[in-house]
Amino acid sequence: MRISHNLSVAFALMCAAGGGFQSTVQAQSKKPTLQLNAKNVKQIVAAMTLEEKSKLVVGMGFKMPGMPRPSKDKMNEPIDIGGFILPPSDPDAYDIPEKVSGAAGRTHGIARLGIPSLTVSDGPAGLRIDPVRNGDKSKTYYATAFPVATLLASTWDTELVNKVGVAFGNEVREYGVDILLAPGLNIHRNPLGGRNFEYYSEDPLVAGSMTAAIVRGIQSNGVGTSIKHYAANNQETNRTGVNAIVSERALREIYLRGFEIAVKKSQPWTVMSSYNKLNGTYTSQRNDLLSTILKKEWGLRGFVMTDWFGGNDAVAQMKAGNDLIMPGSPAQSKAIVEAVKNGTLNIAQLNTNVERILNVIIKSPSFTKYKYSDKPDLAAHAKVAREAAAQGMVLLKNDDHALPLKATKRIAVFGNTSYDIIAGGTGSGDVNKAYTISLIQGLNNAGYKLQEKLSKNYETYLADMKLKQPKPKNFFDHPAPIPEMDVNAIAADEAAGADVALITVGRNAGEGADRKLKNDYYLTTAEKALIKTVTDAFHAKGKKAIVVLNIGGVIEVDSWRDQVDGILLAWQPGLEAGNAIADVLSGKVDPSGKLATTFPLDYKDVPSAKNFPGTPADKPEQVIYEEGIYVGYRYYDAAKVKPAYEFGYGLSYTNFKFGSLKLSSANFVNSITATLTVKNTGDVAGKEVVQLYLAAPKKDLDKPEDELKAFAKTRSLAPGESQTLSFVIKAADLASFYTNRQAWIADEGKYEVKVGSSSRVIEETASFKLAKDITVEKVNKALVPQQAINELKLK
Repeated sequence: MRISHNLSVAFALMCAAGGGFQSTVQAQSKKPTLQLNAKNVKQIVAAMTLEEKSKLVVGMGFKMPGMPRPSKDKMNEPIDIGGFILPPSDPDAYDIPEKVSGAAGRTHGIARLGIPSLTVSDGPAGLRIDPVRNGDKSKTYYATAFPVATLLASTWDTELVNKVGVAFGNEVREYGVDILLAPGLNIHRNPLGGRNFEYYSEDPLVAGSMTAAIVRGIQSNGVGTSIKHYAANNQETNRTGVNAIVSERALREIYLRGFEIAVKKSQPWTVMSSYNKLNGTYTSQRNDLLSTILKKEWGLRGFVMTDWFGGNDAVAQMKAGNDLIMPGSPAQSKAIVEAVKNGTLNIAQLNTNVERILNVIIKSPSFTKYKYSDKPDLAAHAKVAREAAAQGMVLLKNDDHALPLKATKRIAVFGNTSYDIIAGGTGSGDVNKAYTISLIQGLNNAGYKLQEKLSKNYETYLADMKLKQPKPKNFFDHPAPIPEMDVNAIAADEAAGADVALITVGRNAGEGADRKLKNDYYLTTAEKALIKTVTDAFHAKGKKAIVVLNIGGVIEVDSWRDQVDGILLAWQPGLEAGNAIADVLSGKVDPSGKLATTFPLDYKDVPSAKNFPGTPADKPEQVIYEEGIYVGYRYYDAAKVKPAYEFGYGLSYTNFKFGSLKLSSANFVNSITATLTVKNTGDVAGKEVVQLYLAAPKKDLDKPEDELKAFAKTRSLAPGESQTLSFVIKAADLASFYTNRQAWIADEGKYEVKVGSSSRVIEETASFKLAKDITVEKVNKALVPQQAINELKLK
């Protein structure tokens, strides 16, 4: 094909030089140039050379922002970025101009066949691109920092999360990006997980449902997503080398289930394989994970890409069905070409990888030549971010109606992050945003009177301390948090002058490291002193003190929560943080968020505490998931371990009453419908989250006490208003995974339906019977552990 193409070009040049000969040649050789379209993908694959195929399945390479092109003699040398050694990059990464500065990567285009290059970009809470290009600040490219995933999950509102996705996807499209490298939906296996803020929940139904909702919203803009990190990527410690050893049942019921829901409900354009090994093999090199389960069983129509520099064998990745290797290097393309030539890689497999990529390319903005504006409606999207942030905040404590705060209140605002609020996490989850509204700004905007001298003291202190912080060494390096200001000398005066105290506690984490117990999961000595000093001073004057938690993951609360009057879990709320927090504190928005992850009384109560992050502890080579299916509330409820705040928990400024639960039948045949009515019996409008749990008969299998099978959030109900909700329970909702039978089976017996406002506050129950076992689905034998696992049993 290349020879004939070159001859055609030569003939054309000759024809341009002579008239009569030109017409003769055109008559003899005039053939339409083959160009990619929706109907000729297989023809294009057949027309591609082996070298072209090897480039399409390997990305264009990695180029750090501002990094100059290496000299010719150093182009094939590894790249050192602050101690992190990266493989040599493709010259194309430097020679072909970027369409979107700061994007994470690109694929190779093949111009002769009309195949464009795709641009892919982070991130999970907002598009991560450079806000300023070539030093020109007259035009900016800021993106909206939306609330982090843990907050979005706490809304329990898939319609709202879809709305966030629509706004998010608009920015992806209008800034010229084809595929967003998000969302992430790994399970909150352990509260120390460094990227838990990027993920939704400890429960796969919540994680999968939220993922599907935001993916549908993003992709409604004609751009793609890459749901990640598939699979069992539940820690950052040695994430590129650790071997996660997980039972087939725990994988099927917990760690794969959310991905399955997301794929079946939203068909993401791509799925990103994870860094870790899974039962002995890198996930990007497991055919059973990527091809058998993801593509054959679940029906993924898109393609699979690696995480950046994931895996260690390009040919094995092709064989596994990991269609695109990112960010890519020439050595990987060369290895693929050599493998086809020597027969170790079947060309049919490579063709399949190529075809999957092309089928996504034809949907992309780059292929349709969409004229992006570089001007998304950031003001409108900020409103969406603010709405979602307020809806996902969780009121953990509210003694004696400490909240909402009346507009006439004078507030003393304590805590560093009240003034330097954390919009979102670090690493690839960070967003280059135009602004972040601090809590102090939000309170000012809401009309509250503030203790100005206190505020100025904090601002001066923080400015001085920031000057003393060391600069980050690299992408993964972040300065230690600034210690809390000592307020011992001023607390009494502030208590005398203000009506109420607000104390913000902040936490941040991100890619590259897991959190620590000391001074992170547990409060620092200075934070504990701050809370005690302020609460003592205000309580001595008969005034209240409220804590705002500006955190991305779970922290310990039991040792200090009794000292304060109220606790608002604000998570990391995005760029409108302060305004959204003020909306809830003021009562402008009734708090309706519910926990999608459990707050334990102490870390020792966490079921994975004894084996996280694996062995040896400093750089774990393996981590054994000995807790099996008992993750989060599945463990706490079954083991009768009391948490600080249970899964599904969250208070409101109003009250709700659940009506009687009615089932459509006492016997299960195909499905059963559960119906009940929720009434607002309080004094203000609000929303309630209705959670449906199912307790299954424990026939031949150890099972949790109950499992979430459905949920819904009411509309905003005025005082006295009611809403009736219905849930359809299907056979799949009854089933558990039987490893020895390789099947999802619903056991005969009595099933109890529990409906409530949290996993431990059950308002209504009803039961039905299943006359005989139902084999809901037979699946393939896959992902078998290479060693025995001493799994927790609580039968």
